[in-house]
Amino acid sequence: MNGRVMGRVVALAIAAPLGLGLATAPAASAAAVTTLYYSSSGAPDYLAQIDQGAANWNAAVTDVKLVKRNTSATIVFHEVHSGGSYTNTNGHGRGQIYLDTSQVAEGYDPTRIAAHELGHNLGLPDHYSGPCTELMSGHGPGTACKNAKPSAAEAAKVQSLWVNGLAAATEELRTAH
Repeated sequence: MNGRVMGRVVALAIAAPLGLGLATAPAASAAAVTTLYYSSSGAPDYLAQIDQGAANWNAAVTDVKLVKRNTSATIVFHEVHSGGSYTNTNGHGRGQIYLDTSQVAEGYDPTRIAAHELGHNLGLPDHYSGPCTELMSGHGPGTACKNAKPSAAEAAKVQSLWVNGLAAATEELRTAH
């Protein structure tokens, strides 16, 4: 039995004999949603693809929500023209994402790139040996892979990382591709 269920069972066991109302119990145990703000203004050629990548994450997870905002964003996209797409992130909703136009010209899907890099900002590592169905396999499956949606396992991992809200980041920003 997980901790949430056990907590509810204990609350019921205590509240029922005492005649306490349980109307607030569901709200008290509901997970809070953490909102992260991203800005795509630094990657003007890929605004729709970045928005779709964020929407794909929003459809897959409920404990964290990505919202577009051009000022005071903690995740910021930039367009670069060489060096590969990558992110400098702490994995706790802060980062600078660099989307490489030359990779898009080679045939890599920009929506997949954007969603993949957002995955790093949500705490996920690369898994290049994974199949196309895994978003975090990145460029590993090649240019034919157009999947820009996280797998169920990737979504579950993000859920587990964000279930208690934004964790305080103690580590330095790290670079991930």
